[in-house]
Amino acid sequence: MVPWGLLGIVVLALISVLAAPARAESDPRIYVLTIQGVINPVAARYVDRGLSTAAANDASLVVIRLDTPGGMDSSMREIVQKIVNSRVPVAVYVSPAGGRAASAGTFIVMAGHIAVMAPNTAIGAAHPVNSKGEDIQGSMGDKVLNDAVAYIKSLASQRDRNAEWAEAAVRGSVSSTEREAQRLNVIDFVAPDLDTLIANVDGKMIQLMTGPTVLHTKGLEVVYVDQNLVERFMYLISDPTIAYLLMAVALLGLLLELASPGTIVPGVAGGLAFVLALFSLGMLPINLTGVLLIVLAFVLFIAEIKVVSHGVLTLGGVIALAVGSFMLIDTSSASGISISRPVIVAVVVTITAFFGIAVRAAAQLRHRKASTGMEAIGGKIGVARTAVNPTGMVFLDGELWTASTSGEPVSPGDKVKVVAVNGLTLEVVGIRQEGDSNV
Repeated sequence: MVPWGLLGIVVLALISVLAAPARAESDPRIYVLTIQGVINPVAARYVDRGLSTAAANDASLVVIRLDTPGGMDSSMREIVQKIVNSRVPVAVYVSPAGGRAASAGTFIVMAGHIAVMAPNTAIGAAHPVNSKGEDIQGSMGDKVLNDAVAYIKSLASQRDRNAEWAEAAVRGSVSSTEREAQRLNVIDFVAPDLDTLIANVDGKMIQLMTGPTVLHTKGLEVVYVDQNLVERFMYLISDPTIAYLLMAVALLGLLLELASPGTIVPGVAGGLAFVLALFSLGMLPINLTGVLLIVLAFVLFIAEIKVVSHGVLTLGGVIALAVGSFMLIDTSSASGISISRPVIVAVVVTITAFFGIAVRAAAQLRHRKASTGMEAIGGKIGVARTAVNPTGMVFLDGELWTASTSGEPVSPGDKVKVVAVNGLTLEVVGIRQEGDSNV
């Protein structure tokens, strides 16, 4: 009898032995990530994915190519935390030539185990500002500033970099070129390209959270981990101006559908734009007051379609929309991002013009006499086919109608005028009875 249980254990042991080297074997490759643009939640998720992939494959080094004007404080801190706690060494490379690591980007460079800049690049100007690019005033400004100073000094000290310069970059918006940054011990060195960076870090010892490690990068394969389609799309719509435009399209589409029910296309387009706008705005520092004002504008516009206010509701909606649009981004967030003001003006003017035309058309429809249905019959002239005394038949608009009269009887062939409609019976009077046979 075959000892199936024992045989199974042996097979499992062999599988474990054969699989163990595959799991333990490292993947000595260099992973390259690219951040070009505003630091936001999408960028933070992208870095998280890239570092996680590199760690899962036991990569030798991750290089983050960085070119940013800054961005959201919360997203910057997420990226910094991922770098600081990474099991794979991370080099932050400010590139290409002409790029910069401003504001939030300065913190990310300071967090890197290795900090490198390309020629003709800059770093610094990390003073916290609101969404209008202005200093945050009052005690809130002091709190934000002191917190940022402590944070960047901690990062600089951890990497043995110039903590005094780091503090000046936050307090005084100090900036430096790549050569100045190297001379001041803000970065490790200047590299004109990625190959030079890889060659220069070979044999360098760095300190990870798990302990010191020596880099061996010579001759390693370089793997580029770019943003996928979903991340690129999310990054595009996470721009505050794009988010605002999506909201404007949603507003126009839904209002057009309400003004002309059954057109379908504006409603579908508006609904899709509304969902995307909600997703986009959810990644931005939003001021609730601004959102409520825009919702109020939407309600006032709908009310203008339904009732006659002679433009008062439209005026109120335009004011609410304009004020809400300028207040939409939270000015106390120190994110440094904002909606383009020319775009806000263009959207408000467009919606105002749209409703000026729509309200005028609605007013004309309200005052236009009905041309179809029972209401359109009133005042029309017909011919009696039978005597109407008090009821009979009249011929009107190519049809025979039951008619009645409360005045003098009408003879066959006489002209009659419709004075009222009672259900499917016409109330008529003879033309001669009005004294106007030429009507």
